[in-house]
Amino acid sequence: MDFYVNALVGVLTFGPLTAMIGATLLGVFIGALPGLNPVMAIALLLPLTYSMDPLVALAMVAGIYNGSMYGGAIPAILLRIPGTPASIATTFDGFPMADRGEASKALKVACWSSAIGGIASAIALMTMGPLLARVTLFFGPAEYFWIAIFGMASVGVMVGSDPVKGIMAAVLGLLIGTIGIDNLSGQARFTFGQTWLLGGLDLIVVLVGLYALPPVLQLAEKCDLKGLSAAQLKLADAPFEKGEIRGLIPTWLRASGIGIGVGILPGAGGNIAAFLSYNATRNASDDPDSFGKGNPQGVAAAECGNNADNAASMIPALSLGIPGNVVAALVLSALTIHGLQPGPQLFHQNPLLVGGFMMEMLITSLLIFALGGAVATRVFAQFQRLPGVLLVPSILILMCVGVYVINGRPVDLWVMLLAGFAGYLLEKVNVPLAPIILGMILGPMAEQSVRRALLISRGDATELLTRPISTGLAIATVLVIAWPIVKTMRRRRRPAQS
Repeated sequence: MDFYVNALVGVLTFGPLTAMIGATLLGVFIGALPGLNPVMAIALLLPLTYSMDPLVALAMVAGIYNGSMYGGAIPAILLRIPGTPASIATTFDGFPMADRGEASKALKVACWSSAIGGIASAIALMTMGPLLARVTLFFGPAEYFWIAIFGMASVGVMVGSDPVKGIMAAVLGLLIGTIGIDNLSGQARFTFGQTWLLGGLDLIVVLVGLYALPPVLQLAEKCDLKGLSAAQLKLADAPFEKGEIRGLIPTWLRASGIGIGVGILPGAGGNIAAFLSYNATRNASDDPDSFGKGNPQGVAAAECGNNADNAASMIPALSLGIPGNVVAALVLSALTIHGLQPGPQLFHQNPLLVGGFMMEMLITSLLIFALGGAVATRVFAQFQRLPGVLLVPSILILMCVGVYVINGRPVDLWVMLLAGFAGYLLEKVNVPLAPIILGMILGPMAEQSVRRALLISRGDATELLTRPISTGLAIATVLVIAWPIVKTMRRRRRPAQS
């Protein structure tokens, strides 16, 4: 107990407290701008932390991380443009809610869910970190392979109306993810002699194109000259109805558990947590058909799940020195900059610093309640009041600037446009876009894991199914793919028989 009391005393001083407030607001702003992401912001921040107190530097990292994960929900809800990859699932129900005039309600649900997920994740980091970190020791390449396949399969069959199209979209994303240099052999694949393809297609560039350009083109088709009025947008305070919070509690508990579990697994990430939470909530619902049409439960599940991943991803990073995601890797870099060695000895050698960082992750999640809702509702939500003829070029300029600053390459703009037009055409034929992005994220992880497993087993493919955990994940993957397809075939047979 003294450990956390001393850490709290150290955090609640002028420097760390100011850094947390300012960084949380900055994080919300970064997340709300398509093309910008917490990885980019923290990476740019790290060189500036050399002269800072470690607690102040880590406070800025915690604020930007938690703030941006919520901030990504703002354009996802208002414009159907995910501010971060983890906000993709938020668009499924968030944008339909905004489209029917419930933008304020959707933003409030997202704010509460993000804060609750972040708080649950921080508590897990503080109380169960050393214990939960041991679980990762039981996972080898075979387990990570099946986790990746299970993630792609579950999203492919659950998102959209046709499971077959969803699986095809996931395979397309997997193929796109193979572009570039093979990390194991060093061979260039599908680069066609182009040096800019050696690093593969940038995920953020493709993400912005797939998700930002189609709604812009659809908005241009409407040729809106007036925009939404304040009454239509309904930005006034939208209090929760009687019993509504009680109805969201099971979703928050379920999504928090999934997000924490995913966060502990190195290499997973908030996007996987959001998709799995969304799918679990949809499967548990009495009205699964309402998801994708503006169900607040979908927004709550996605936002709570991706934020519950935040602090949980730090568990293997701080305990074992294994980063759970890219942000966790940057946190390890920040610790290294200040002469600290991540790993089991970190808790014994620098308990106040580790405890302080845990407290900062908790406090910045609490700040979302106070800062996130106000910023989202009173500032960013006003974007939808702009006429379509002004909104279209504004979003296009924002997209181009955000994409260009990632790598400083004009070719990324062409990739974004190509991905955008492809996404526009795919939506016309009811092919979901989310599995494509998830395939790009999980494809390299699946490929590297299966090849490592085969190298360890000297080419024996049965090694993928001999361990209990990998066997369970393989069975779950088959069931996830087969069950929706069987249900669809049964539905098609019934009209034919009648």
